[in-house]
Amino acid sequence: MGMNRPITIGRIDYANAWPLFHEFEKRSTLSSYEVISRVPSELNRMLQSAELDVSAISSFSYGQNASDYVLLPKLSVGSIGNVNSILLFLKEPIERRRPRKISVTTTSATSVNLLKIIMTMYYECEPEYSPAAPELESMLEEADAALIIGDSAIHASWKKHGLHVIDLGRLWHEWTGHGMTYAVVAARKDIAAAAPESIQAVYNALLASKQYNKAHLEPLINYACSLLGGEAAYWDMYFRSLQYDFGSELQEGLKLYFRYSKQLGLLGSDVELTFFEETNLPNR
Repeated sequence: MGMNRPITIGRIDYANAWPLFHEFEKRSTLSSYEVISRVPSELNRMLQSAELDVSAISSFSYGQNASDYVLLPKLSVGSIGNVNSILLFLKEPIERRRPRKISVTTTSATSVNLLKIIMTMYYECEPEYSPAAPELESMLEEADAALIIGDSAIHASWKKHGLHVIDLGRLWHEWTGHGMTYAVVAARKDIAAAAPESIQAVYNALLASKQYNKAHLEPLINYACSLLGGEAAYWDMYFRSLQYDFGSELQEGLKLYFRYSKQLGLLGSDVELTFFEETNLPNR
């Protein structure tokens, strides 16, 4: 059947996803495509409404729409331990006082629901959650804590603000023993059925880009320093600490996250990980 228009590809507009997409254009064999960069929440909406054909999205959004999507294997943004850019900033240590109100980012679904799981099941508290733009000072004006993700979280972590900081990736790993997957790459099932060659080409280019970037971090480190600031040593640590391969430990952690989300009523049904033509994809 194929497609008579450019395939549309969603790119997460945060440094943590750069290793999946940097060099994509050089490695793509697609004759016609469009890459659209947005924050995760906007990509979630665009893939669900068929404005995109394939996209990096919040893991939670996959859980909400798993019947409509297929995952591209070996592609994710995750961590086994510190994630360094999904951070809860607290006015007081949580061991001393549980937060009554938390300002939460509006840019991603996975991290907000991860926070809800941790607060309910690990800390045994039920704070009020207030959506807010990712600006630390304003978020804390009327809240006890603030959840910020992505580049905004990194910048906030560099400030001398005297706040107590919890890395949700580290806490999840210490609590469950699993890694955590924050973003996946998914294609709409209808597009995968209508134009499998196009989805295959997107997959091949993303996989090649990821493999190249993991082996050649210096251009990404230099770009991060020039665009976002900070020292090269920080960005080297940051990119090396993230997980991009969606291996078994990351998948098991995501399955547990989905089970907890269902248990707490954050998701309405069980979630299965369904992959795009996994048995027919090249072994890389």
